[in-house]
Amino acid sequence: MYRSHNCGELNASNINTEVTLAGWVQKSRDKGFMNWVDLRDRYGITQLIFDESRTDNAVFELAKTLGREFVIQVKGTVIEREAKNKNIPTGEIEILVSELTVLNSALTPPFTIEDETDGGEDIRMKYRYLDIRRNPVKNSLLFRHKVAMEVRKYLFDLDFCEVETPYLIKSTPEGARDFVVPSRMNQGQFYALPQSPQTFKQLLMVGGMDKYFQIVKCFRDEDLRADRQPEFTQIDCEMAFVEQEDILNIFEGLTRHLLKEIKGIEVDKFPRITYDYAMKTYGNDKPDIRFGMKFGELNEFAQQKEFPVFNTAELVVGIAVPEAGNYTRKEIDGLIDWVKRPQVGASGMVYVKCNEDGTFKSSVDKFYDQEDLANWAKATEANAGDMIFVLSGPANKTRAQLSALRMELAARLGLRKPEEFAPLWVVDFPLLELDEESGRYHAMHHPFTSPKPEDMALLETEPGKVRANAYDMVLNGNEIGGGSIRIHDKATQQLMFKYLGFTEEEAKAQFGFLMDAFQFGAPPHGGLAFGLDRLVAILGGQETIRDFIAFPKNNSGRDVMIDAPAAIDNTQLQELSIKLDLK
Repeated sequence: MYRSHNCGELNASNINTEVTLAGWVQKSRDKGFMNWVDLRDRYGITQLIFDESRTDNAVFELAKTLGREFVIQVKGTVIEREAKNKNIPTGEIEILVSELTVLNSALTPPFTIEDETDGGEDIRMKYRYLDIRRNPVKNSLLFRHKVAMEVRKYLFDLDFCEVETPYLIKSTPEGARDFVVPSRMNQGQFYALPQSPQTFKQLLMVGGMDKYFQIVKCFRDEDLRADRQPEFTQIDCEMAFVEQEDILNIFEGLTRHLLKEIKGIEVDKFPRITYDYAMKTYGNDKPDIRFGMKFGELNEFAQQKEFPVFNTAELVVGIAVPEAGNYTRKEIDGLIDWVKRPQVGASGMVYVKCNEDGTFKSSVDKFYDQEDLANWAKATEANAGDMIFVLSGPANKTRAQLSALRMELAARLGLRKPEEFAPLWVVDFPLLELDEESGRYHAMHHPFTSPKPEDMALLETEPGKVRANAYDMVLNGNEIGGGSIRIHDKATQQLMFKYLGFTEEEAKAQFGFLMDAFQFGAPPHGGLAFGLDRLVAILGGQETIRDFIAFPKNNSGRDVMIDAPAAIDNTQLQELSIKLDLK
């Protein structure tokens, strides 16, 4: 037996007990005649004492050789600690060691294994197994485990059945790029790793498994951004014989359950807003509603006033920034430079200071009088002491630019508080979106999403106006889940493929198995998938997902710890009939 107790559970009630502990040496303090060692495992730290007068000489001398991160086993007696440490659960006791075994020595680690480490991100990613020993990372992984267990508990109680679906599937042209896997047994043919178990969970509904879920790895070969991983985890769910309201209620309940059990927070019924309202009011379809700064459209009050920039704009829109009326000209110029960055792309910005006496001072006083500016203040819900910032230009681009400014200002003002949670539903998404380059429509969610029944007639005449029976759950400005009611009959699915530009032959080749299944009694069904990585990070009060993933990739999609991806042996390539030409 390597240990009778862990390093976080002993206390004063265990005094005079003989115990065996095992773990890593956190640090040691040698006073010559006395040596203290902090022993660490996943559960905590226990102080060991080696006393020249009470410890066997060979054990005492061996203790002096211990280095950081040595793996050791000790046997000894729990005694009361003279200098107690109230900051740790074991701070009232220490172990008077009688036997010491070095299970493994250790090199000096490349960074300190402490909460506040001297290791940069790159070196910690390379030695991730060491980083996991640190409390912040260890606790993040335990937190993720707790969230996953609560998800399972909630869904099990509602009779959901966990079913595993395949990882080696067929590549499809819709959505992001697939990771492909060559088949040795079927020369010249390839599997793809799933971007989602979408078609399989629909087939499970055809099979009568009316409540399915899976916590599942998914893969997308996308261009990577700062906080995106090529492999990610979904809480994937599907239900049969349901309408949209059923799904919203079930998974709103799941999110409420997580907030209560994990964070101790009770949340009222989630607000619901339409996609059109979200875009018009916040400039994006995943708004952060922990704070205000709603958009105020100003065309009515800002155009035809001799200011050519606004007169030629499709949209003039502004936000009121709370208590920003005291911004200096330097701070305002800094924000103007910020919105002009290529990442945002605005050509400039107009500002209006709302004075405490009810008057206004703007950067366009030459063109607008106090009555005009008062109307701007009313449209943006500005109060005395606020500052109004106004952008103009093409409607969609301008809303996106103002949305970016809104989020930046909220961060600077401390309004994006990680301990606050503001979930909502966004519903009534467009079914299709037009790709301006190709001139083709693409499914905004995926090609299996059902149109709103009342909009079906518009598919022939105005496909861009057809609303989807789709919904996203948003939490603190992040989409954490999304889904839809699915198409469940062959004729409608064929029609959808037609409007997405598939020929009948292409649709049959790619998705014939699904349409064939629909002919054997497919029930009405729908579902939703949560992004577990993002959900856990937000619940944990973090913006980045990496610390909640045991072995994450870097921004280039590389695992620097195992050095992957990597070249493979020519023999393997030959077995797969793959010839590389990297010239």
